[in-house]
Amino acid sequence: MVAFWHFSEQLFTEMVAFWHFSEQLFTEAVLMTLIPFAWLRALSPWLRPLRALVARAWLREADVDQVLQWLHPAWRLNRVMALVCAREWVAEDMLALTLRGNGNARNWQPGQHVQLFVEQAGVRLSRSYSLIAVHADGRIELAIKRHAGGRLSNYLLDHLAVGEVLELGQASGTLHWPQQASSGVLLLAAGSGLTPLLGLLRQALAGGFNAPVTLLHYVRKRSQRAFSLELQGLLAQYPNLQVRWAISGEEAAGDELSGRFQASHLQGLTGSSLLLCGPHGFVASVREHWAGELQAETFSLPLAVSAASASATPLQLQFKRSQLQFSGDNLSSLLEQAEQHGLRPAHGCRQGICASCTCTLLSGVVRDVRSGALFNEPGQAIRICVSVPQGDVLVDL
Repeated sequence: MVAFWHFSEQLFTEMVAFWHFSEQLFTEAVLMTLIPFAWLRALSPWLRPLRALVARAWLREADVDQVLQWLHPAWRLNRVMALVCAREWVAEDMLALTLRGNGNARNWQPGQHVQLFVEQAGVRLSRSYSLIAVHADGRIELAIKRHAGGRLSNYLLDHLAVGEVLELGQASGTLHWPQQASSGVLLLAAGSGLTPLLGLLRQALAGGFNAPVTLLHYVRKRSQRAFSLELQGLLAQYPNLQVRWAISGEEAAGDELSGRFQASHLQGLTGSSLLLCGPHGFVASVREHWAGELQAETFSLPLAVSAASASATPLQLQFKRSQLQFSGDNLSSLLEQAEQHGLRPAHGCRQGICASCTCTLLSGVVRDVRSGALFNEPGQAIRICVSVPQGDVLVDL
């Protein structure tokens, strides 16, 4: 009899839990219908008094967000939430996403990059993606390239559905179209490095830029020529635009260039200003052979740095706010070593680009793996994903 009572009690508890879960799903579905997503953008200015109260610490943002989220799953006081509106494969290994923001984006521009956040199995993952379009109605476009073993990119490519809501960070980045480029602009991209350059190219052409523009995109296979149909359309529409591809994994044909970047590839290409984006090795190779104005953005770390061959030296790492101290080494980044000891610092690209992992160096010396530069000023901001300790280090984390 006692066993039957416990079984009945457990069954009742599970039925109540299921009812609450069903009620929540029904409520969210109704709210999504009763409060159109477009209203969130229109209502955003009306939240300014609440933002002021939060800024003065008279209200907690988390409490305000909880109420707003109850009214609509994508409504927040300051955080950028975006609805997935469309998916389009633009290459064999690249998917373009069209998202509509909730009105909290702040002066976003094509060519900048944003952090995209997704929670999986209780772990909050994020990666940085470039803005290839920013529309006045709140729509933005991103493009995501498949990476072997990529935990977040493969999930987005294979499972993200239209109608889902994602969180984005505020946009950052300094890549911009040259102001003085009467003799033309040259765009060089490798792989997904095309995405920020395409965003800037679209904006410049639509804005009336009529000087010569040449885009050279390096890919392994022709099936990886992202946005090729759109680029063909731009070629037909704008006579000042030239587009070429370089193929490294297949035999080149027609006017295609063969192999990875070589100095000879620059011959015959016009443009006084160069915009450059791709892996670190690609960017470094182009820099060696270009003497004019140049803007560059890289999305990978160098394969080697000046101190990469050094032997491991034990040292002490201390993270002040976490009250954690342990023995580390001078070979791995502060982010990697913090994670190995149970910390979960905020981070994004893990390549020193997005600045999500920026912390304050309180004492000690760290080396930036991108340039080899040493940082030792107390109070200096460092990006812990690319900062390797050179001795005992104290970080405000």
